[in-house]
Amino acid sequence: MRHCINCCIHLLPDNAHKQVDCHRGPPHSHQVCPTCKGENKILFRVDSKQMNLLAVLEVRTEGNENWGGFLRLKKGKRCSLVFGLIIMTLVMASYILSGAHQELLISSPFHYGGFPSNPSLMDSENPSDMKEHHHQPSINNISYVKDYPSIKLIINSITARIEFTTRQLPDLQDLKRQELHMFSVIPNKFLPNSKSPCWYEEFSGRNTTDPYLTNSYVLYSKRFRSTFDALRKAFWGHLSHAHGKHFRLRCLPHFYIIGQPKCGTTDLYDRLRLHPEVKFSAIKEPHWWTRKRFGIVRLRDGLRDRYPVEDYLDLFDLAAHQIHQGLQASSTKDQSQINKIIIGEASASTMWDNNAWTFFYDNSTDGEPPFLTQDFIHAFQPDAKLIVMLRDPVERLYSDYLYFASSNKSADDFHEKVTEALQLFENCMLDYSLRACVYNNTLNNAMPVRLQVGLYAVYLLDWLTVFSKEQFLILRLEDHASNVKYTMHRVFQFLNLGPLSEKQEALMTKSPASNARRPEDRNLGPMWPVTQKILQDFYGPFNARLAQVLADEAFAWRTP
Repeated sequence: MRHCINCCIHLLPDNAHKQVDCHRGPPHSHQVCPTCKGENKILFRVDSKQMNLLAVLEVRTEGNENWGGFLRLKKGKRCSLVFGLIIMTLVMASYILSGAHQELLISSPFHYGGFPSNPSLMDSENPSDMKEHHHQPSINNISYVKDYPSIKLIINSITARIEFTTRQLPDLQDLKRQELHMFSVIPNKFLPNSKSPCWYEEFSGRNTTDPYLTNSYVLYSKRFRSTFDALRKAFWGHLSHAHGKHFRLRCLPHFYIIGQPKCGTTDLYDRLRLHPEVKFSAIKEPHWWTRKRFGIVRLRDGLRDRYPVEDYLDLFDLAAHQIHQGLQASSTKDQSQINKIIIGEASASTMWDNNAWTFFYDNSTDGEPPFLTQDFIHAFQPDAKLIVMLRDPVERLYSDYLYFASSNKSADDFHEKVTEALQLFENCMLDYSLRACVYNNTLNNAMPVRLQVGLYAVYLLDWLTVFSKEQFLILRLEDHASNVKYTMHRVFQFLNLGPLSEKQEALMTKSPASNARRPEDRNLGPMWPVTQKILQDFYGPFNARLAQVLADEAFAWRTP
């Protein structure tokens, strides 16, 4: 923003190299100030940079006037001019050094007070970040504050079009037609004496065959190769033999941690896997249901070969080996002990990510996906247990931005990206339903921040169309941060896990939080208060609906 003082003094805080008049004319054009009426007055431009503490004043004459004209001025005029310049400089310096930017008529590039005073503060994905921040910005960016009314109109437009409708469910035959191979591999019934859904299938390979030779997780990622080396070593010792044939135990998870990203799922996973009765997949987040089964590694890189369901099942082989031992145990006591094992999976994309549907399911109605991830999980595991960890979606979005943004991260950049995402979301809502916009792959890829991930109510309501509420355990990161022990006990009870020894429980509950914010991100400080207010306005109706569904006002995240 630029303001003209006496039509001759121009303040250009961030774009001093652009020669624009106070009426925002095009660069490098010759304008005439209406008050000066074309006289050869002196123009002053203030050129500031992010880390400078003092403005650099560059004095130029309008048009082709040179310093000769200035020197020919009468001595009295020169003195008055210099005196005025000194006064102006002192006033600006006092504002800058005092941090009183809101009293200036320009948006200042100096952001004092926006850095953390406590270097131990961590990302809210881990519970320690839930403690009250002791660093708050002392100022608002005045230009963003002035933008608030126009952004509020966008949010009002979105809110007026919010309608939580019930989706139409596909029938089982439609699901089978979409995933013929998956339904040919996973049986209708599982072993009755295993808590996890397991079954035996014939293995036709020889004892020199590498069972993981064609596994896509190995082929496409070097970091998984050591994991599969361990699986190879254990594989041949855990086959069952009957009638000259080899059989391997296959298993699916008993429970899923389905979301959301940057809500503490990693911390929950790291603590829960310390329980001796819980075994997770060999890879923490396989993302098979949402991405890999469609051949997606990174959507912007296009589609690869689809990962078959066998590659996903391979990830549970270590747990299956232990369950197999229990099933083959000679004594009832050993069987009882081993068969307490349950398998879990913790892909934080499972709840919300259905971006691939547009590539494979083209018989949609009004832009809404005809099939969702939960439809297929429910088809095989109608009794699955589902754990969800949520947090204030405003804070979730900022944490998500800091984690995934690669460069130029700042409160200013975040604000601009939020504004752009809201405009894109509104444009979609003008023509399509809420569900169509939430699951719109093109929109989700276009938005510079993942605004849609925080629309928890939309996703949960869609999951509740196929699973009952009793099959969910829905937690808040804020509660987990304040009382880890209580949260973990709720999880144990939900999964019917046995009690821990005092030493085991201390190890689980007192270990440091996982997935801390990177040190370089901690120094960026919090988002601008005006950005926070904008996001609270946007997410408010969705949070209210979530609190209503769960009958718990804590999920409204209302500010006190």
